[in-house]
Amino acid sequence: MLVVLIVAATFLGTERTSSQGAAGATPGDPAERSGALVDQVVFTQESDMGKVSGLIEGGAHQVFAQGITSASVFHRIRDSQRVVSDLSYGSSVELSLNPSGPEFDDGSLNPFHVPAMREALNRLVNRSYIAEEIYGGLAVPRYLPINTAFPDFARLADVARALELEYQHDPRAAADAISETMRDLGAVKQADIWHYEGRPVRLIVLIRTEDERRRVGDYVANLLEDQGFRVERRYRTAEEASRIWIAADPASGQWHVYTGGWISPSINRDVAADLAYYYTPRGRAEALWQAYEPDPEFDALADRLQRRDYRSWSERQALMARGLELAMKDSSRVWLVDQLNAWPRAENVELAADLAGGTAGSALWPYTLRYRDRVGGNMVMAAPSLLTEPWNPVSGSGWIFDRMVLNAIEDSAVMPDPFTGLYWPQRLAEAEVTVEEGVPVNRTLDWVSLDSAAEITVPGDAWIDWDSSEGRFVTVDEAHGDEPPTARSRIRIRYEDGYFDRYWHDGSRVSLADILLPWILSYERADEDSPLFDPAHVPTFEVHRQHFRGWRIVSESPLTVEIYSDQIYPDAENMVGARAPSAQPWHMLALGIRAERAGDLAFSSNKADRMQVDWLNLVGGPSLSILNRHLERSRNENYVPFAGVLADVLGEDEARQRYAAISDWYADRGHFLVGDGPFYLHSVHAVERSLVLRRFEDFPDPSDKWLRFTRAEIPELSLDGPLVVEQGEEAEFRLSITFEGEPYASEDIEAVRYLLFDGSGELAVRGDASQNDDGDWTVTLSRGQIEALGAGANSLEFAVTSHRVALPSFATHGFATVPARRAAQSGGGE
Repeated sequence: MLVVLIVAATFLGTERTSSQGAAGATPGDPAERSGALVDQVVFTQESDMGKVSGLIEGGAHQVFAQGITSASVFHRIRDSQRVVSDLSYGSSVELSLNPSGPEFDDGSLNPFHVPAMREALNRLVNRSYIAEEIYGGLAVPRYLPINTAFPDFARLADVARALELEYQHDPRAAADAISETMRDLGAVKQADIWHYEGRPVRLIVLIRTEDERRRVGDYVANLLEDQGFRVERRYRTAEEASRIWIAADPASGQWHVYTGGWISPSINRDVAADLAYYYTPRGRAEALWQAYEPDPEFDALADRLQRRDYRSWSERQALMARGLELAMKDSSRVWLVDQLNAWPRAENVELAADLAGGTAGSALWPYTLRYRDRVGGNMVMAAPSLLTEPWNPVSGSGWIFDRMVLNAIEDSAVMPDPFTGLYWPQRLAEAEVTVEEGVPVNRTLDWVSLDSAAEITVPGDAWIDWDSSEGRFVTVDEAHGDEPPTARSRIRIRYEDGYFDRYWHDGSRVSLADILLPWILSYERADEDSPLFDPAHVPTFEVHRQHFRGWRIVSESPLTVEIYSDQIYPDAENMVGARAPSAQPWHMLALGIRAERAGDLAFSSNKADRMQVDWLNLVGGPSLSILNRHLERSRNENYVPFAGVLADVLGEDEARQRYAAISDWYADRGHFLVGDGPFYLHSVHAVERSLVLRRFEDFPDPSDKWLRFTRAEIPELSLDGPLVVEQGEEAEFRLSITFEGEPYASEDIEAVRYLLFDGSGELAVRGDASQNDDGDWTVTLSRGQIEALGAGANSLEFAVTSHRVALPSFATHGFATVPARRAAQSGGGE
């Protein structure tokens, strides 16, 4: 607490920020201001959620970039007059299992090398206990690699429900599977303890300490001890744990089980790629992912879904259904719960929080953060972890709290809608999407056009590859001659007028080289003959190569780009979002390129470990002096990476100007991170784990551009119907859909689906509800459907999806079916 207050006082001077107003803020119209609506944001590290309400109420902090999952803290915030919160639904908790083995390098046994052992944990853990007791009801059980709050879960509700029943808590079945697997591995049980080659089998559970995962880890450790394992509990913070589960070689045997947590920064409308991300080496570059060995059928299916290799929506759904089954068989991750997170802020502060990622995951928080009645001023924000891993734009920190800060520093070509997950243009004027006839793609927003063509032929002058040895692009004509490839999609993107009239934070002007170099670098890192080759990058790059068919610059003024690909998405807007190139300052990347080529630093943690050098960090540590040395050499030589291509697109004297600008920047700021977002990184304080962002005054957009995204209209459901239904009768159930007491407009409802489960949990009926009026929907079960249920308890479940928000809403009604009463016997007189 003392450190936090000292840091805040240092950067805010004598000004004081309180819930009554912002220091330095003045009334004004946001439309008359450009860029950020506040002048400065100080980030501090604070992992004690118990301090949240006190720090905000006392005016020391205005925002906490940590989702509250503690029931007691949640209630304290709810009852406060000076603290409010935004809710999000995109975070989850799971058990990451070490797949290396069956023996580690030291000869010890790793039972989790065997999929059946991992699968058994699904039945061993009681997810309802975790959700209700450990998370105090601020979580729901989760079984599958689909967030229960995302659209795909509602679309696949019948498949998900069946798998949930199959893998429900069954400790006897779990114990039997564990015993069978251990015996197959050659282990024996002596005095109720498993032994392998004469030694007790020891399992290391790596337990995060900052939140409820500490209790989750202890719960899982207890379960494993009850199964006859010696369990070592290693309690670690985020940074400490990352050095073990994600940075270290899994074969070294430093852990068996890790209490993992994930936050989807935005609503994911299409989770088809998640199977490849979470279960195959193509997911990430780190050593853990490279140790995954999925079943060949699962691997091939995950690859198809990642590439969106399907011809119809029904085919896609069938692939997803089978993929979920195989994911449960694999269980490299055992999903436990999806959390409800409350993101605290002062009651006079406003920002756009994402329905999935909350404050930390919101791409729009830097564009919307403000005091409700003021323009300008200072704020203090806290996060549970800062500067957790090195920052570089190629393969730097993936921690959401680091990424949150970078969202303020880097401006993207497109922005995800925090309520629907659809992409909106930020630096684009328009986009045209063309797909092959029959390819299942939809369009919702007007800034994108969508049409189809019988065949899409890639033009011969499009770039399809990169020749590392010659340092040049390879065209389609060169690669394919007289047989040009076809593509399933073509996206033509026109950037906004004046795109190259913008400036980087160090004062240098954006140029076409900033678009080209990131693309070149991705190819260089996948080429074995390049000094920049990184084997850990190859799996991800191969996914790109499988669907990529070429791209070309149609015009430089206005900048217009065409991208050809076989990969599709259900939404045209998100196809553009996945393909639109964003700029990175080429002179900043050039310093890292020189350092890696010289063997001094490496962009990725994997390559850094192999080279035994530091992981490149633009904002701190030993990297700074190394990068500064390469800056001096680059400045003396006017160095341009891949000059055979980039020199032709650079402005006159651009190299000299760029290096002079970043040299001055480093002298003033003490770091090399240059961006173009609404805030720039003013200073970094690694020891205090804090940093300071200040408003970038040359940001081109008006401050009110994104202010419409501050309130999510989530449907509120009320379900009414009989509690007892006699066989032979029909039954009517009415669903009311409202928002803040008003009926939800019918045109804003995407679908109202229902699932009817009988007493054994089997799906009996599914269908769509009937609309009566705005906010009023009905399901009528026929006499035959009621008769087929038999006698017993049943469950009618509704899933409502809206066009206003992508978050599905659910309602459940339980009712009993009973035998029909016999008609009364007519009696005779005496």
